[in-house]
Amino acid sequence: MNTLLSASVSAAALDRTTDVGPEVLAIRGGRPLTGRVDVKGAKNLATKAMVAALLGETESVLRDVPDISDVHVVRSLLEVHGVGVDDDGDGVLRLDPRGAVSAHMEEIDTHAGASRIPILFCGPLLHLLGQAFIPDLGGCRIGDRPINFHLDALRKFGAVVEKLPSGIRLSAPGGLRGADIELPYPSVGATEQVLLTAVRARGTTELRNAAIEPEIMDLIAVLQKMGAIISYEPNRVIFIEGVDSLSGYDHRCIFDRNEAASWASAALATDGDIFVAGAKQQEMLTFLNVFRKVGGSFDIAEDGIRFRRGGALKPVTVETDVHPGFMTDWQQPLIVALTQAQGTSVVHETVYENRLGFTDALVQMGADIVVHPHGLDGPYRRVGRRELEQAAVVTGPTPLHGADIVVPDLRGGYSHVIAALTADGESIVRNIGIIRRGYAQFLDKLTALGADFDVIG
Repeated sequence: MNTLLSASVSAAALDRTTDVGPEVLAIRGGRPLTGRVDVKGAKNLATKAMVAALLGETESVLRDVPDISDVHVVRSLLEVHGVGVDDDGDGVLRLDPRGAVSAHMEEIDTHAGASRIPILFCGPLLHLLGQAFIPDLGGCRIGDRPINFHLDALRKFGAVVEKLPSGIRLSAPGGLRGADIELPYPSVGATEQVLLTAVRARGTTELRNAAIEPEIMDLIAVLQKMGAIISYEPNRVIFIEGVDSLSGYDHRCIFDRNEAASWASAALATDGDIFVAGAKQQEMLTFLNVFRKVGGSFDIAEDGIRFRRGGALKPVTVETDVHPGFMTDWQQPLIVALTQAQGTSVVHETVYENRLGFTDALVQMGADIVVHPHGLDGPYRRVGRRELEQAAVVTGPTPLHGADIVVPDLRGGYSHVIAALTADGESIVRNIGIIRRGYAQFLDKLTALGADFDVIG
C-alpha cells in the first residue's frame, strides 16, 4: 500500500536528495500560486562550466550551482575521471582537475545514465588524455538529438572517431588543431563543443552559424577567465585563438531563464502572483514581450521580477527559434496558460520535432488543442519553415479537470504539474523525478507557493 507523505515536511526532505525522490504526486488544483521562488544558476551553463574545469591546470570555483540531477551526473563523471569536486555549500563547487585520469567505458556509461553530457567531455579529454569515450546517449524524448554536428566538428579538429557497439571512442594521435567550421544549424550543444575544443587547439578556429544564447556568452566568459582568447561578431561568427595552457576560474553562473519563465507561466495559468528572485530583464526580453501580449503583468526589481495576470488572458501566435527568438523551452509551460486565454492561439515549434507530444495530457484534462504534425504556413510567419516543425492550435478558455498523467520530459513534465494545479479536482502525476533534472528544490518551491499536493510513495 502506498503511503501519503506530507507535502510540507516529507516532500521538502525528499527534494534535497541527489537523484532519488518521489515519483508520483497527488495534486489538488484550483488554487493560485502565490509567493516567492529563488532561481539559481542555469542548468545549461553550470554543467558546461563544470566540464570546462577539465581544461584548467589549477582549481576552479563555480558559484550559484543548482542542486539538480544533471549537475550530479556531471559531478560523478568528473570524479570518475579523477577530478576532485568539493561542495562548499550554498551552491559553491570547487573543481580540481590536477588528478585527471582516463576512465573505463563501463564507468562512464554507468555514471552518465540518460544524460547527453559525455559528448561535451570529448574536447577537454582529448587535450588532457588523448582519448575520450561516449556511451549511448539518452535524454528527454522530444525528438532526435543527432550528435553528427559534434562528431563532424571533432573530426575537423583532427580527432579520429571509432564507432563501437557500446558507444563511440575518440582519439587524437596528432593532437588537435584549429579548424574552419560552419554549423548547418546554430546548435547550442555543437557551439559548446567547438568552444571547449578550440581553446586548446593549435592555431585559430573560426565558427560560423554559431549559437549565441546568453548561456553561450557566459561560457565564453568562463573560458576567457581561464586564459582563452575568444571574440565574436553579431553575424553568429566566433573566433577562437588556441592557447598552450589554461588556469582555473572563479565564476558565478548566469541565472536560469528557463526556470524563471516556467514560474512566470505558472502565475498566468493559475491566476497567481509569483516573485522570481534572481531573474533579470535583459536575458528575458523576448519572453517578457510575449508574456505582456498574453495579458500578463510584470514588475522589474533589482533582485528579480514579479509575474501575475494583468486582466483576461488573450490569444497569441508564437514561433520558437534560437536566441534571440522565443525559446523552445518556454512554449510548453506557456501553452498551459494559453488554454485559459479567450480565443485561438497558435504555437509553432521549429526546434524539436516531438516537443508538442505533452499536449496529449492537456487534452485529456479538457484542453482544446490540435497538433499539426507538419506545421502551419501563414503570412505572419517570421521564422523560416523547417522540415521537422509542428504547430499547436490552442482554443480557450477551457476549464481543466483532474486526470492521471505521466511526465514525458523535463519541460513537458513541469507543464503537466502546472496544468494539474490549474485544474479542478485531483490529478495523479507520475514520473515526477525527471523534473529534478532542471528544477532545483521543485517540491519545496511548490509548497512555498501554496500548492496543495501529496507525495505518493
